[in-house]
Amino acid sequence: MIIQTRHFGEIEIKDETIINFPEGIPAFEDFKQYVVIKNPDTENDFHWLQCVDNSDLTFVVVNPFEIKEDYDFEIPDRIVKQLQIEKYEDVMILSIIVIPENVEKITANLKAPVIINIHKKIGKQFVLEDERYPLKYYIFQEKKG
Repeated sequence: MIIQTRHFGEIEIKDETIINFPEGIPAFEDFKQYVVIKNPDTENDFHWLQCVDNSDLTFVVVNPFEIKEDYDFEIPDRIVKQLQIEKYEDVMILSIIVIPENVEKITANLKAPVIINIHKKIGKQFVLEDERYPLKYYIFQEKKG
């Protein structure tokens, strides 16, 4: 299948790589199908969550454990059931990144991770009740200490 993307133009994807978000992503509930596009630059931990049906709808994402080593939470049972998660290896966790003009102020949303069952190709973004994690985690400021 050929899809149009915001950053890469037309690309070919395999149907089996499409991740379904039955509820959409908050604020984008009408769009249900996405694909993770890995960054071709292996030095960069940022990737893209690209909507299949809307070339302009793409999120920069990162594995939150790459930017915050002590990031830790439990996936609620209702989400485990909803995403049909059977074992830890089924799960991919991503955080949506916001890149402002001043790139030193890049933030990651640690409060609302995107959880994907990589085998069943089902995803969901949900809000953690854990107050340790902010909506805007300043990646570079935190790395400086």
